Amino acid sequence: MTTGVLLINLGSPASPSTADVRRYLNEFLMDRRVLDVPWPVRRLIVSAFILPTRPKQSAEAYAKIWREEGSPLLYHSRGLADALENALEQPVALAMRYGSPSVADGFEALEARGVTRCIVAPLYPHYADSTTTTSFEAAESCAPESMEIVRLAPFYADPGYIQALADVTRAALPEHCDYLLMSYHGLPERHLTKADPTGNHCLQSADCCERASAAHATCYRHQSRVTSRLLAEALGLDDSQYGVSYQSRLGRLPWLTPYTDATLVELAEHGVKHLAVVCPAFVADNLETLEEIGLAGKEAFLAAGGESFTLVPCLNEDERWVDALGLLLKRADLAVTG
Repeated sequence: MTTGVLLINLGSPASPSTADVRRYLNEFLMDRRVLDVPWPVRRLIVSAFILPTRPKQSAEAYAKIWREEGSPLLYHSRGLADALENALEQPVALAMRYGSPSVADGFEALEARGVTRCIVAPLYPHYADSTTTTSFEAAESCAPESMEIVRLAPFYADPGYIQALADVTRAALPEHCDYLLMSYHGLPERHLTKADPTGNHCLQSADCCERASAAHATCYRHQSRVTSRLLAEALGLDDSQYGVSYQSRLGRLPWLTPYTDATLVELAEHGVKHLAVVCPAFVADNLETLEEIGLAGKEAFLAAGGESFTLVPCLNEDERWVDALGLLLKRADLAVTG
């Protein structure tokens, strides 16, 4: 039996043109796990309220961070796949949940190399239906019938992931840094309550993330807080030296708070002069890290009175992350094969 790996990341448009961004956004937002309303309502929202204006705005943002090699997310994800294959000496394919290469493309590449067992690895440390679940659903629908599927669980508290994140963060921190903000991708609050298997824990009390519950296995907020605490411990930070926020919200529904854009301004207004921001929910740099935080976020912080701003790079192809992910994949395979 030949074991291979399918890495799944979110995806990006084929180019920073408005047309390509529109196609990408349409595929992304029409996923029922992303915009979790009935199809007719979803189609109306996307077609009438988002696609008329959002693609042009997003295309302008993509153009600011686009590389000669293409999308930064795709570039770094490919680099990770190549480095991981060299480390594991096993076939590794890359797929994007939206855009190209597709999940079907990834399985086709692995099948052509004789893979009969595939470890499906969504590159998201924290559980969410809009990332983890939709990736596994796509994998199940595209996988060849003869191929055994092994799932990699969220790795938000994995010691290797935390250590790699701490090492990359420490190396990027400037000599003078007043505060480290850990900014995670946001999530609508109702995604948490819908994913809560108990039906009565998530967001039902101020300390819900701290009280033990079966809901934590599918709670993005709890898991992001665990990552933050572990990263702070690894860096030797006390509670006054770091904070947590959530970025990239869309629409008017309540999303996880505090919001990153508001937090950046508040930190500067409250005397933080030298700020660093790390984005632990992303393992590869992309639009949300490079443009939303590295450009727009930096501009907002400096305009509010900050003096220096450091964006910590994502794990990308860092060899410590490659080693940590390799161990995660080996453990996932051993858990099935014994």
